[in-house]
Amino acid sequence: MTKKRALSLNAMDKILRECGAHRVSDGAKEELANVLENLARKFATEAGKLAEHAGRKTVTEKDIQLATED
Repeated sequence: MTKKRALSLNAMDKILRECGAHRVSDGAKEELANVLENLARKFATEAGKLAEHAGRKTVTEKDIQLATED
């Protein structure tokens, strides 16, 4: 059974090609999707904590910005 992806492999192909790749393997698309999904989950979790700390149920653009700052 295959894992349901939040990010499509077609989107990963497009990103890689826009960044200069001439050919892209299926494995490269899958790995990029895994990396980006893991980062997105990390940022979303942090943004949720920021919203909760501020007494809100809604995650805002500012929460995402703060969660992704270094």
